[in-house]
Amino acid sequence: MSTTKNDGATSMSVGAKGGKYLTFVLGREEYGLEILKVREIFGVMEITAVPRMPPHVRGVINLRGQVIAVVDLRAKFAMAAAAQTEQTCIIVVEILRDGRKFNTGIIVDKVSEVLSIPSESIEDAPSFGEAVKTDFILGMGKIGHSVKILLDIDKVLSTNEAIALEAVTREAA
Repeated sequence: MSTTKNDGATSMSVGAKGGKYLTFVLGREEYGLEILKVREIFGVMEITAVPRMPPHVRGVINLRGQVIAVVDLRAKFAMAAAAQTEQTCIIVVEILRDGRKFNTGIIVDKVSEVLSIPSESIEDAPSFGEAVKTDFILGMGKIGHSVKILLDIDKVLSTNEAIALEAVTREAA
């Protein structure tokens, strides 16, 4: 298997998408993140709310002295809220924005597993027309009879949201 360095380029070819992905569940769907973007996984802890944030930004946490903004992916993807369980967790991911890296926590229902997905098993995201943005989807991973939605975590948050999260993290530190 060959690996391809992702240096923040805006688009990757289908062949460059193969690799290891951390898969997780939101509702009935399974998603995947490039494993190199994942910094840490832990159970939900106390989250400090920050005033005037969008509803999907739950607040900040203090992780061993580092203040990290936390985003509820269910709310970000306009999914119905769900009760928190012992499987609910926070995945700390590294986001690259304008050449700078920062960590953000994302709340997910459950972490599944790490999968090696070959590039020939990954297709581009389907087009739903101009009204529906899918630029945050890296591809669709076909695993057996199921499909995993592979996310480009750098694009899940808009530029304005990422800037706001980074500012909140700096101010709370």
